[in-house]
Amino acid sequence: MNETLGNDLIYVFGYCLAGLAFAIGPFVIVALLAARKTRQSANKTGQFIECGMEPIGDAWIRYSAVYYLYALVFVAFAVDVLYLIPVALIYDRVFVWRDLVETLIFVGILSLVIVYAWKKGVFEWTRKPVKAAPKSPAR
Repeated sequence: MNETLGNDLIYVFGYCLAGLAFAIGPFVIVALLAARKTRQSANKTGQFIECGMEPIGDAWIRYSAVYYLYALVFVAFAVDVLYLIPVALIYDRVFVWRDLVETLIFVGILSLVIVYAWKKGVFEWTRKPVKAAPKSPAR
């Protein structure tokens, strides 16, 4: 085995070990830092201490579809920033006007997405009124 191949294999194994450490590391950190005691008041021994406040209602609630649309718009813009950063870094090197026009078209399409989402009501966080349970007839 030649020297270059051996060095390359060391880097590959090093990256594999680093990836494994990044995958398993959070689980180990949580196991070391997690709370070991539970709340012992009012017969709630199985309830973990989250923030010191009494929980209100059930944890399994239904979210509105607007929440998911809002999250998708956020993800779309986060990914778009990943495109704009490299463009901004190499801007003004080779094709100045073409890069400017492409960037303006891209940002213009993003602006249309914002206008469309706004018209659809994605950014409105109105609560729906809770319907009261029907009363059963008295016996």
